[in-house]
Amino acid sequence: MNRVQRARGINQIMTGVFYLIAVFFFTLLIGFASYVIIKGFTGATPEMFAFARKGSIGNQLFNTIYLVFISLLFSIPLGVTAGIYLAMYAKKGFLTKFLRICIETLSSLPSIVVGLFGYLVFLVFFGLGKSLLAGALSISILAIPVITTTTEDAINGLPDDYLQASLGLGATRWQSIYHVLIPACIPRIMTGVILAAGRGFGEAAALLYTTGSGTDLRWNNWNLTSPTCPLNIFRPAETLSLQIWGLQINGQDPNLANLSAAILMILVLLFSIGANALSRHINKKNSGN
Repeated sequence: MNRVQRARGINQIMTGVFYLIAVFFFTLLIGFASYVIIKGFTGATPEMFAFARKGSIGNQLFNTIYLVFISLLFSIPLGVTAGIYLAMYAKKGFLTKFLRICIETLSSLPSIVVGLFGYLVFLVFFGLGKSLLAGALSISILAIPVITTTTEDAINGLPDDYLQASLGLGATRWQSIYHVLIPACIPRIMTGVILAAGRGFGEAAALLYTTGSGTDLRWNNWNLTSPTCPLNIFRPAETLSLQIWGLQINGQDPNLANLSAAILMILVLLFSIGANALSRHINKKNSGN
């Protein structure tokens, strides 16, 4: 067997190995998701889907979506802006290296540490109290490094011709970034947003210190200053992940905990599918297809 045949044989073997690994992880993902969803709906009752104060998941579902939405309102602009700065404006040197180290360190902090920081800063120092806003700000601390790193890598991964061609046509640096580079990076930036939102959906440790466990919502009350108004960001807000933790730690209603886990799994999957669809739509629109 000559060298060429040996190389082809090794290539076929490695291709088969990689396919097996891909099939294994795909099967693992499908199996895990199916198990959680099927187990969650097996013991569910119609009353569990209500928007009641106890014994249901409706209010917790709304709190989860609302909290992640608010956290993304903070983390996406800050994360994308920081990524643009690091990729396009930051000069190479000790300060930039130190800033990147800080971002990497922040992204690897344990959630419980971020929750304690949020408690000391947002509750003790700023006096927000346990509220949806304090929880969203704490989640933003976890999300910003992910979006920043993804944005920086996306911009650095573009060919230099993108920027040079735009500048050659008379555009300013900011016009080139806004109209050329950012649209080209949308799919990869959306990947960072999905990762950040996924962490927000499933986060519990950081929220134990900051959001509280309030679920007493009145859906006919739209006074934003009322603690029972669903849109009041200064009210306590128990999320699905906190509900699961509370039910499991106290040994209460395992069927409700399983249903909450199933709904949370479906919520993350739907968000991921929707964000990817939006990313493809924006990409097609920008490319003129």
